[in-house]
Order: sequence, then structure tokens, then C-alpha cells
Amino acid sequence: MNQYNDASISEINLVMDAAKVAAPIMRKLSLSKRAELMNAIADGLEQSGDELLAVVMGETNLPDARVRGERGRTIFQLRSYAKACAKGDWLEASIDTAIPDKVPPKPDIRKMLVPLGPVVVFGSSNFPFAYSTAGGDTASALAAGCPVIVKAHPAHPQTSQLVADIIHKAVESVGLPKGVFSHVHGSSFEVGKALVMHPHTKAVGFTGSYSGGKALYDMANQRKEPIPVFSEMGSVNPVFLLTEKLAADPVSIAANYAGSITLGVGQFCTNPGLIIGIKSDALDQFISSLATQIGNIPPGKMLHPGIAKAYVEKRSEALAQQGVTLITSSSTEASADQGIPTIATTTGAVFLKNNQLHQEVFGPYSLVVQCANAAEMLAVAHQIEGQLTATIMATDNDINSHIDIFDAIVEKCGRMILNGVPTGVEVCLSMHHGGPFPSTTDSRFTSVGADAIKRFARPMSFQNFADHFLPLELQNSNPLGINRTINDELSKQAVS
Repeated sequence: MNQYNDASISEINLVMDAAKVAAPIMRKLSLSKRAELMNAIADGLEQSGDELLAVVMGETNLPDARVRGERGRTIFQLRSYAKACAKGDWLEASIDTAIPDKVPPKPDIRKMLVPLGPVVVFGSSNFPFAYSTAGGDTASALAAGCPVIVKAHPAHPQTSQLVADIIHKAVESVGLPKGVFSHVHGSSFEVGKALVMHPHTKAVGFTGSYSGGKALYDMANQRKEPIPVFSEMGSVNPVFLLTEKLAADPVSIAANYAGSITLGVGQFCTNPGLIIGIKSDALDQFISSLATQIGNIPPGKMLHPGIAKAYVEKRSEALAQQGVTLITSSSTEASADQGIPTIATTTGAVFLKNNQLHQEVFGPYSLVVQCANAAEMLAVAHQIEGQLTATIMATDNDINSHIDIFDAIVEKCGRMILNGVPTGVEVCLSMHHGGPFPSTTDSRFTSVGADAIKRFARPMSFQNFADHFLPLELQNSNPLGINRTINDELSKQAVS
């Protein structure tokens, strides 16, 4: 039961006013001081003990090992983004020195990324730590030099509040004003709308459903001053099974995918909800083995009643579509709050005619699409919408023989996996966690890895400035020791 009241308009105005006051302070805050704040938040989470974990488990039905692991990941995110923030590569600092003898004279021009301003972050339901109050969006925005206003997810409000308290203490401990971080509750649509539409808000971070993320995006574009909304809105993460690879070991591939489909009761944005193969004996063996293994996996408690209810409805709707056949579901009876592991199948021809089958069923569900031939698989690859990930199970011969399918898949995703599973998102610079619409609202940006910082900053050039008026990052002596592109050469040297 949510014991927290929705924030009123007056309360929202107060926190937004405080964020506006804090914005110029954050903008001028040194990279090392921003990193100090983020490390202080990580320290607080590290010292939070088992009491916080007990609250998380009580609100989300997540097991002890999962919440411990996710807290550890969140601490790692904060520390790694703090390190990246201080290193300064993300600033993309560049300097082109003046050439006064050129006709016309070339001025001195220097560019770097600067913070957007107050960022509203919507906590996600399925990651109470890593994508919520102290999660990747908050860490990225603070690293960029932006004040953050978090709206707690109503599915785990106490968790969000306890983490917010840790952040408030960290802000105070490093001597920054309260407006650097604010936290509000709200289960109503109106609270989210008020935050997005507030004139002080300069950007939004969101992880959740397509309907929720698209609504925020549309609102932001209806403002007098439109603002960017970085919405991650889910994905069916298609898996393409090419013939030679599948024929080599259909049983092992099925075992890997049974685990991936049901990991965390299927409640990951990278859950493989669509498996595409070409009709063959190997595909029949794969389906048979997958069915056996899924049938032996018991239902699991979903994060909260709303997600469980939505899964039941979406699953039923998907299975009711003409041309869709239930292959198997868990042999163990499920309660109302549990997700039933389920595998269904259809033909490539049916899939191509029914866009409803392209939609995400958030939970332990996957649809196997049996294509008549490679040409039909190619048509499916062209027709699927934008995805966070796509996987291709293939040998070198498979890829060389079906390069058109390979090329079509590349166009549809932000991360392409070869001979693996999509579940599991490594926090590193090379990770791109984003993809073409409708998986996200801006495929150019990632929400995982240090490049996520760039979402909440904008380029700004300084022309003909005296050195002492320039930001430290662009001054001749390079007092921060960061990488800069000087007259087209990457260097840490001073400008002579």
C-alpha cells in the first residue's frame, strides 16, 4: 500500500524553483566535485545495510540475491560515471586557435558540452535501484552538472524514499544546496504531467512502457519550449536462428533461451520475446526442447499486482490471435501474482499480416515465428519495429549466405548480439542501451555506460574569449588535464 501522498502543484513548484536556483551552481561545479557527490551517494548505498534490502524485497517480490546484485550494480554505476565525469572525455572539448592572417581572419573558437538544466527522472518499476532514484539517469544527469528531480515509482515508494534520503545526505555532506536533488511521490498522471510541463524542466529521463514514455514525449513537444525526453520504452528483442548454427545444436540453444526468457520472471527490457527461424527438423527439435524446459520452470512472483495483471491480459490477447498456437506453459499452477512461463508459435505469413504479434508481452513469454524460407525471414526482419537488441544465432557460413538478413537486422537495433542471449546489460563505455523508435525516443543516445551523460548536456562554442573568462576545461593551460581536440589533434597538452 502506497502511504505517500501525491505531490501537490505547490510542492512541485517549490522543488522546481529550488532546482532552478541550484542549476547555475551545478553548471559551474567542478568535475571533481560532481564526482565527489556521486561517490558520496555510492558510499551511502554501500552502507545502507540489510534493512533497505528488506524493504525492496517487500515492495517488489524480488529475491535477496537479485536486490543485492542490483544495489551493487547501482553503486558501480555511480562510481564508474563519477570516474568518467572527472576524466572529462564526455565533454568533447575542442579548440581551434585563431589564424589572424587568414582572409577573412579565423577567430579562436572553443567548444564543449554544458549542462541542460533541471532534469526530471521517472523511476522504473522493474529496477528499484539501477533505473530508479539513484539509478543511471540520476547519475548521468548529476555527472552532466544538472539538478535532478525524481518522481518515485508508485510500485516501490518506500524504497525510493529511503534511497532519496541517502542522496539528500550526500548532497549535504559535500556542501551543495538542497535543490541539487529533489524527490516527489505521485501515482496520478497529473503529477508526471506537471513535472514535464513545468517551465524550469529542461529534460526528462524515463524507463517503462511504450504508452507511458510516448505520452511524456508528446507532452514535452507540446510545451512552449519543447524539451528532450529520453524514454526507454521496451523491446521484444528478436532472435534470428539461422540454419547451420541451429542444426549444430538445437537442444543447447533451447536451454540457453529457456533461461533467458524466464530470467527474473521475464521482467527485463531485454527479454527475448520473439524467436524467428526457418522451418526444418532442427527448428522442430529446438521448439520441442524449449517446450520441455519451459514446462518444467515454475511460475514466479511478478514485481507487483499491476504488472502481473498486465501480463495475464497481454498473454491472453497474444494467444487469442488467429494463427497463434500455444506450444507450452509451465506445468505448475500459478497464483494471481505470478507469471506463467509460456511459449507460443505462428507462421511467418501470419506474423507479417498481424502487427499485434509484434507487441511486447512483458513477462516470461516468447513467440516462435516459423518462416517458410530465408526470403520470408528477410521480410520479417524488414517489418519488425526498432529494438533495444537483436540477436543472430549463426555460423560464418550462415552470415555470408544471408548477408541481406544480417544487414536488415542491423538497421533495427541498438545492440546486436552474435550467438548469445540479450538479457544482461554490461555497464561499460562500449555498451549502447538504446535503439530505433519505438524502443526509445532517441536512438542516438544510450542509458547505460558513461556516454549516457551526454543526454543531459548540449554543445556550446566560445568565440574570441580571453583565457581567464573561459571554462577551466577550455583554458590554454588545460588545468584539468583532460583530453581535448586541438586543431584537429587529440591532446592533453596546453595551448601555446
